[in-house]
Amino acid sequence: MIRVLLVHDTELMRSALTALLDREDDIEVIAENWADAPGRARSERPHVCVVDVDCPGAARLPCRPVDRDCALLVLATISRPGTLRRAVEARALGFVDKDAQPLQLPRAIRLIAGGRRYVDGSLALDLLRAATAPLTPRELGVLALAAKGASPPEIAHSLRLSIGTVRNYMSAITRKTGARNRIDAIRISRDAGWV
Repeated sequence: MIRVLLVHDTELMRSALTALLDREDDIEVIAENWADAPGRARSERPHVCVVDVDCPGAARLPCRPVDRDCALLVLATISRPGTLRRAVEARALGFVDKDAQPLQLPRAIRLIAGGRRYVDGSLALDLLRAATAPLTPRELGVLALAAKGASPPEIAHSLRLSIGTVRNYMSAITRKTGARNRIDAIRISRDAGWV
């Protein structure tokens, strides 16, 4: 029996995905939200953790809710390479498009529970783009604070940088994303899932 921890912040989606997986004879589902997932993972010791990378709680994905013995499978949408990059950094073994046929999910769970990888074909190009994301981790940190509305002096104070260095990072971010200005860079980066 494959124990699956299904992590989703939306009750309706958690219930629907649980109902889908409960039809499978060899899969046992434990459904939880992001806040309670770490505790359930410690107590239930799942074989596979399925997470929706577009949930607000998934911003903590590099600190995934399970231990290293549990395989990570992510549900994602196309055209969001930034979220896929975080999943790759969290060592995800499986990637399923949220628009895929319902039978793809149990199939992917079985494969990664057996130690194999699974990549939905529609996400393959975005995974390649995720590997070539143009922004450095420091630039992403600066941009994330800017996206939350922080001013250059606030960003500088928060990251212990000079205001000039923050402005240099913002110029590099604007150039690398092909944006017209800071606001456009934030929009482009949000659309790509980088922040």
